[in-house]
Amino acid sequence: MLWGLFNMEYWFCISNEENWQIVKKANVWGVSEQWKKRLEQIKPGDHLVLYVKQIKEKHLEIVPPRIVGIFEVVSKPYSDKQRLFKSHKEGEIYPFRIKIKPIKIAEKIISFRELVPKASFIKNKWKWSLSMRITIRPISEKDYKLIKSQFGT
Repeated sequence: MLWGLFNMEYWFCISNEENWQIVKKANVWGVSEQWKKRLEQIKPGDHLVLYVKQIKEKHLEIVPPRIVGIFEVVSKPYSDKQRLFKSHKEGEIYPFRIKIKPIKIAEKIISFRELVPKASFIKNKWKWSLSMRITIRPISEKDYKLIKSQFGT
């Protein structure tokens, strides 16, 4: 597909473990009303890097924050009111969505902490986790290539 080949952009997207499992099965990424305008900037051909927050709930093994996959966007943003994603907010369904296809899925844990010192989009290296409150953000091609290199060949 040649949609965005000449002006491809790269995006860093944040999810939790439950929604990562949904993304992986449905090949759809969704956001709340708060992130609608940012999602509308994404176009077919762009690439998404998906980051999953650390799991630290009682009875579950602690899994570090990690990069889980790289995806190509294959649709324009659209709205869908069907409940698909899980949210900690009552009634939130992440209705603003894009269809995606996997480019690379991590077969092992790709620790994000190890990438923080080299990632230019993380400005405060000491309190980098505060940066992880931005659900979706553009990143540079250099940062994208740094992350993609962690997947191996």
